[in-house]
Amino acid sequence: MPSPSSLFAAILFGAIGMGAFVHGKRNGLAMPALIGVALMVYPYFVSETWLVFSIGALLCYMLYLFRN
Repeated sequence: MPSPSSLFAAILFGAIGMGAFVHGKRNGLAMPALIGVALMVYPYFVSETWLVFSIGALLCYMLYLFRN
């Protein structure tokens, strides 16, 4: 059973990932779409709360770097 903070992080990063995926798909950009998919999927495989937040922050930073 995931902790409440891990569940919150999964919902937060999943929503960010959905937005990135839709943005990438509409504009024909592969990198934001792939990062969006990664943001939506990785919380299913990571159980530690600090890892969920760390990986999510890293993927959001990558989304920021590849925004063009």
